[in-house]
Amino acid sequence: MIAMRAARTRWADLSRPVRTGLVLAGGVEAALRAWSLVDLARRPAEKVRGHKGLWALSLMTVNSVGVLPLVYLTRGRRR
Repeated sequence: MIAMRAARTRWADLSRPVRTGLVLAGGVEAALRAWSLVDLARRPAEKVRGHKGLWALSLMTVNSVGVLPLVYLTRGRRR
């Protein structure tokens, strides 16, 4: 079996719209994560579904492309 090395695309090789999209997606991800962590820190434990520590650990360590912060903001908070 021949081992093939995956071709790596350099940043400079990407088109301007693709680079812009990636930067915007990263910004949205960072903003959602920050919003979720600030909300979690300020919200009393009884207003959070599940353990605050597990939410915080997950939000800080899991790379979820914005899904985990959205799950916390929509399902993890009690009204």
